[in-house]
Amino acid sequence: MILCYRRLLHNASHALSTTQLAFSEVLLHHHNSSQCQLQFPPLNLEYNRYKDSCSVEDAHQLHLHIYRTGLSNDVFWYNTLINIYVRVGNLVSAQKLFDEMPNKNLVSWSCLISGYAQNGMPDEASVLFKGVLSAGLLPNSYAIGSALRACQELGPNKLKLGMEIHGLISKSPYASDMVLSNVLMSMYSHCSASIDDARRVFDEIKIKTSASWNSIISVYCRWGDAISAFKLFSSMQREATEFTCRPNEYTFCSLVTATCSLVDCGLTLLEQMLARLEKSGFVQDLYVGSALVSGFAKHGLLDSAKMIFEQMADRNAVTMNGLMVGLGKQHLGEEAAKIFKKMNNLVEINASSYAVLLNAFTEFSDLEEGKRKGQEVHAYLIRNALFDVWILIGNALMNMYARCDSIDNARSIFQIMPNKDTVSWNTMISGLDHNERFDEAVACFNTMRRSGMLPSKFSVISALSSCASLGWIMLGRQIHGEGIKYGLDLDVSVSNALLRLYAETDCMDECQKVFFLMPEYDQVSWNSFIGALATSDVSVLQAIKYFLEMMRAGWKLNRVTFINILVAVSSLSLLELGRQVHALVLKYSIADDNAIENTLLAFYGKCEQIEDCEIIFSKVSERRDEVSWNSMISGYIHNGILHKAMDLVWFMMQRGQRLDGFTLATVLSACASVATLERGMEVHACAIRACLESEVVVGSALVDMYAKCGKIDYASRFFELMPVRNIYSWNSMICGYARHGHGEKALKLFTQMKQHGQLPGHVTFIGVLSACSHVGLVDEGFKHFKSMSEVYGLAPRIEHFSCMIDLLGRAGNVNKMEEFIKTMPMDPNALIWRTILGACSRANSRNTELGRRAAKMLIQLEPQNAVNYVLLSNMYAAGGKWEDVAEARLAMRNAAVKKEAGCSWVTMKDGVHVFMAGDQTHPEKEKIYEKLKEIMKKMRDVGYMPETKYALYDLELENKEELLSYHSEKLAIAFVLTRQSELPIRIMKNLRVCGDCHTAFKYISKIVNRQIILRDSNRFHHFDHGICSCGDYW
Repeated sequence: MILCYRRLLHNASHALSTTQLAFSEVLLHHHNSSQCQLQFPPLNLEYNRYKDSCSVEDAHQLHLHIYRTGLSNDVFWYNTLINIYVRVGNLVSAQKLFDEMPNKNLVSWSCLISGYAQNGMPDEASVLFKGVLSAGLLPNSYAIGSALRACQELGPNKLKLGMEIHGLISKSPYASDMVLSNVLMSMYSHCSASIDDARRVFDEIKIKTSASWNSIISVYCRWGDAISAFKLFSSMQREATEFTCRPNEYTFCSLVTATCSLVDCGLTLLEQMLARLEKSGFVQDLYVGSALVSGFAKHGLLDSAKMIFEQMADRNAVTMNGLMVGLGKQHLGEEAAKIFKKMNNLVEINASSYAVLLNAFTEFSDLEEGKRKGQEVHAYLIRNALFDVWILIGNALMNMYARCDSIDNARSIFQIMPNKDTVSWNTMISGLDHNERFDEAVACFNTMRRSGMLPSKFSVISALSSCASLGWIMLGRQIHGEGIKYGLDLDVSVSNALLRLYAETDCMDECQKVFFLMPEYDQVSWNSFIGALATSDVSVLQAIKYFLEMMRAGWKLNRVTFINILVAVSSLSLLELGRQVHALVLKYSIADDNAIENTLLAFYGKCEQIEDCEIIFSKVSERRDEVSWNSMISGYIHNGILHKAMDLVWFMMQRGQRLDGFTLATVLSACASVATLERGMEVHACAIRACLESEVVVGSALVDMYAKCGKIDYASRFFELMPVRNIYSWNSMICGYARHGHGEKALKLFTQMKQHGQLPGHVTFIGVLSACSHVGLVDEGFKHFKSMSEVYGLAPRIEHFSCMIDLLGRAGNVNKMEEFIKTMPMDPNALIWRTILGACSRANSRNTELGRRAAKMLIQLEPQNAVNYVLLSNMYAAGGKWEDVAEARLAMRNAAVKKEAGCSWVTMKDGVHVFMAGDQTHPEKEKIYEKLKEIMKKMRDVGYMPETKYALYDLELENKEELLSYHSEKLAIAFVLTRQSELPIRIMKNLRVCGDCHTAFKYISKIVNRQIILRDSNRFHHFDHGICSCGDYW
């Protein structure tokens, strides 16, 4: 774009050239008149020598001659000297000379104003222009044009001054000046928030020339409105005559550049423009050819770009830069570097060339190699004293180091840069954000603001991104306020950053407000909004709604759109809708995209379509990455096919596929869920071989796995050895202690957690409250419950209220339990009522009336959940109310629901053995029942008496005793005892262990002198020498 705006806004430079000619005539006239009036001695000076001089030596010599010959009152020679100082960039000497002048005229003011404008000092130019007006002088067109260009450089902050100058022009003889009209259009395009101001200036021009048309076309191109630019081009051609308004090289240069902003038809238009240019002979023009090279390169047609580049008779740095930029955009950094090396001695390299080259290094396939090349260029720039000359070079170096993952080098350059502009700050802030130094990025943004530098959309976007990554919603809102203050929130990219901020901080109301208030959308806006809705539990259905809205609005769907909508339908398990989205993916021909395939794997796995998963997984054999393997493993685990998940892990290892922390954590979680200790230990061995054991994610998963598999000592030992712990590590250990009945240890660890500076979360308090519940610490439990909101600002959730009700129920405080329910800020849900019903079923807190009410509410909320009927039946059976038991079981049959069969299982070397109550299917059933009979006899001999109150059927005493003796956990332990071993016995049960089996296991542990670890649906029981770890409080 720099290429075209430098050429296409030629009206401004044209203003300079024509006015300079007029200015020369004025100087000559003034020189002649001065000679006639003053009659000073003729100087041995040649005016022609100084009028175009750019030499410091000439400036010093002229300055000396003026003083020596007594011409200190001659305005003409003073103005000539000021002009030389301006041309050599010595504005300090020019200003000093201007201040010393005893007499100043309009030419004096104009020279210095132009000098400041041309040398990148627009503030000084603006102040000096106001000085002209304050002196009561009417500025000439030369001064006015320079002041307008100064406003243009300063941007929106000088719009007011630009409008005042426009008003001055309207009242002056320059109202119809064509050059000033063109400069006005350029100023408004840079300063105004609307293109309409520039368009009004154009429409007010009575006689339009090619320069006028070129100016307004370039304005629309700069704003990215290519459609309007081409419409103006059509109008220009209609009004063209043989001598006026004919499109020229400047027109085509703008239009070629504009095609790059059109996504759908840009390439077609560019090819049409090429045909037109070949016909009119403009292809050989240096600037048109350069624009074509840049345009084809940016569209990815590198062969066409190179062909035009090679055919051009005249090439310069801009041509080379355009080709290099295009190669960089196609991630061909190495090719761009080769072009620079080839053209280095053929064109005059400028600052932009080095900047483009440094940017190309960030597109190397090997970033380390790119950084090494960048360091070589950095050394060259320092050696040739170019680093401190151009801010552009420093900015490019910062960007190169930041994107090559060397942010500390970027920071060093930023700190030693003598001058910094907005781009310098933007580059530093975005670099820190890119390198995940989020807190430093936000701090840099604040430093920029304190230095008086106004924020740009780029700095705001990077700062918002860092706030989103850190979850700093309050600071994010403040930056949002800054954006509103300076009108940056209207920019679509800033709005997209705001969408991400509010989505990632779970502020969906604000996210929706930002989306609905956006003046315009782009594809990123729709994708960001749909993605935010898809990942929010309460707004998933809205994601589908706006996906359909996006399609109806005619927006093109891309890979991000499909990934977001698949996440939404996956979380809702909408199989048919997901299949329709899959069909759209095939229609758009992006089914081979790796990210899409991985998302489809996750979707079908979640929807329990494991065959579809296997089909997709087999098709992506050459494109599998870590996410593909993880998605397939997660699919197997979600569908309960653990052995296939484990086989896939072994297959990964055999293929040399790198295992990552997520893979291992996923498999460990699956092992924990089914309490497969042996498999879990195998995965632990894999983690050690992959050197991932010390990763905090894997370590936390290992603690959780060992705790859930009954190895609380292993979990504790591994937890103590972890080099780094996060909240998940602490939660896993606290919850593990609670589940094993070690309430005191859980509470002690909770204290240590706080001492280590780790703030507890909602899950932490579930573990703490469960620990209090399992050991009967009612007062302690209430103290921690209150501290959630009063100390840590955590609003208790329904799970925490359930823990408190369970705590009261186990302690037999039924009345307090009922009172506690009334204090809840939300209506009790099924979890609460089920906890109440379970508490009422226990002997120490039986309350039939409250149990009835809980059962009634449960059946209303979940009429198809068999557990609710079973709990009600058990409550009646425990109280001997057999008629009510029969009624509850009849209601269950009428509801057509089936109770989950109770089962127990043990893992042996030859596999997993599952037992049901009274099981007759096991191949070793004779040995099992014989061993069970032997155990029962030994137990009776030492005082065991069956607790028939746990036989929840209306039977004779002997039948009840027989029924109890054939419970699945007793069969499981009998089976284990048929094998010779002295290892601890581990038994898993899918339901809560009954009181009789609990008592029996205490006897058995003493008789066989072996530790028994029983995991039921609620907790672990460790039986050793006739004592249970729960202390019979369970």
